[in-house]
Amino acid sequence: MKQEEQIMQWIDGHREDIIDFLQQLIRVPSVNPWFFDEPAPSKEKDIQELIAGKLSQLGAEIEMWEPVAEELKQYEGMGGYYPGRDFIGRPNLAGTFGKGTAGKSLLLFGHIDVVKAGSKWTVDPFGAEVVDGKLFGRGAVDMKGGVAAMIMAVEAILRSGARLKGPVIVGTVVDEETGGMGALDFIHHGYRADGCILTEPTSLTIAPLCRGILWGRIKVQGRSGHIEMPQADWRDGGAVDAIKKARLLLDAFDDLNKDWAARKTHPYLSIPCQVHVAQLNAGEYPTSFANQAEIVFNAQYLPSERDDKFVGGNVKKELEDFIYNAAKVDPWLQENLPEIEWLVDADCAETDVAGPFVQTCVQSLKSVGLAGKIEGLGFHTDMAWPVNVGIPTINFGPGDPSLAHHSDEFIPVDELITAVKVIAKTIIDWCGTEEA
Repeated sequence: MKQEEQIMQWIDGHREDIIDFLQQLIRVPSVNPWFFDEPAPSKEKDIQELIAGKLSQLGAEIEMWEPVAEELKQYEGMGGYYPGRDFIGRPNLAGTFGKGTAGKSLLLFGHIDVVKAGSKWTVDPFGAEVVDGKLFGRGAVDMKGGVAAMIMAVEAILRSGARLKGPVIVGTVVDEETGGMGALDFIHHGYRADGCILTEPTSLTIAPLCRGILWGRIKVQGRSGHIEMPQADWRDGGAVDAIKKARLLLDAFDDLNKDWAARKTHPYLSIPCQVHVAQLNAGEYPTSFANQAEIVFNAQYLPSERDDKFVGGNVKKELEDFIYNAAKVDPWLQENLPEIEWLVDADCAETDVAGPFVQTCVQSLKSVGLAGKIEGLGFHTDMAWPVNVGIPTINFGPGDPSLAHHSDEFIPVDELITAVKVIAKTIIDWCGTEEA
């Protein structure tokens, strides 16, 4: 029997072991502490120790360390850097197989932090129940399913009696759900490879790019006054309704989105970049015109729009100019320009689909009966820093990304098993294997 066939048979024969490992991961509530309602110890260390134990049993060389924000100051203004962030009890982990071998190397990369469970679950969010072929739990999709798949793919190869010709690094990081500082630290720590699979959920399609995400807050000033009384002109001290002035900017965003819909597209993205208003906050009480209105928005940008620090500075400037120009058509806003505050700049990246790594991944999908579809991701992932240092990177993993962060988040078990096979096949084709 061919070695590859033995590996695929091992995966089919150890279906329950694969499910069990994902269940173990889900049952550790590794919620990013940013989501805690009250300060509490993070469980991110617990899950990293679980993974380290698994990798050690398979013969990996283990390194586990806590990021230190102060040591990353050189990245200020770049993706993933947040001054003063605390990583005590929140380690990154790398497990290396085949260190020193001559073949091409591969980084299998994923984050182990999850968002909080939230409400309206019909099952225990950390119970990892299997119902009708679906494995439920917080993080099943985002992204413990992918982490389980990549680790079990390595196990399938090694337990089948094969030896790696090229190194495989399993990297699991913290903090993706609140900005990606764990991924930045992992790359800063010195880990490199000839290719990288980031096992974010993609419904088993290959995603060679993700979009950048900007969150911004616009403060529009008004002047309060009795809402039921006649008002003088604002130049004479009359009230100014901040809500009405904010509507001018909202209408302007509608026009901008028409422009972006035609201009900010990508062949691998199903929807264009847009400016979506997510929150409106205004007014103090029902008998007064709003003194201030606040618009919180989400804007996306393409990898081709990144600035010299690999983030969204160019698009920030474009939006600032647009907002100020839109405001200047109104006499009040011209003299009381809106204030713009940037809340988040989640970086993005793209890998050339014609390159040998992406094409190897496409062929791996086709070999297990899938179409090898290529489709970009509209949301942020940790792929930017591997790409920034020259590592060809794709997103590929089990699970529907639209179910991430949902109540009753689930992953189809069959999709999990297929992902293990695809990743194992990619390791075979990219790194090479031989009889042990």
